Amino acid sequence: MTTWEGARRAQLRHALRLTLRERLQVLDDMNEVAEHFRHMRETDMEGARQLKKLAGDQDRGE
Repeated sequence: MTTWEGARRAQLRHALRLTLRERLQVLDDMNEVAEHFRHMRETDMEGARQLKKLAGDQDRGE
């Protein structure tokens, strides 16, 4: 069984072994993931607005 502290140390050891090119690639990959989540959040917010509007229209009998 691995402890949380042991896993953290293993991740740090791995990160310290990365080359500069690999570190830059990781940053680029993390940026892509962040952009994906931003897009998902915006899409979900737009969908929620549409559902709210639809529910309001149905309440008014439209």
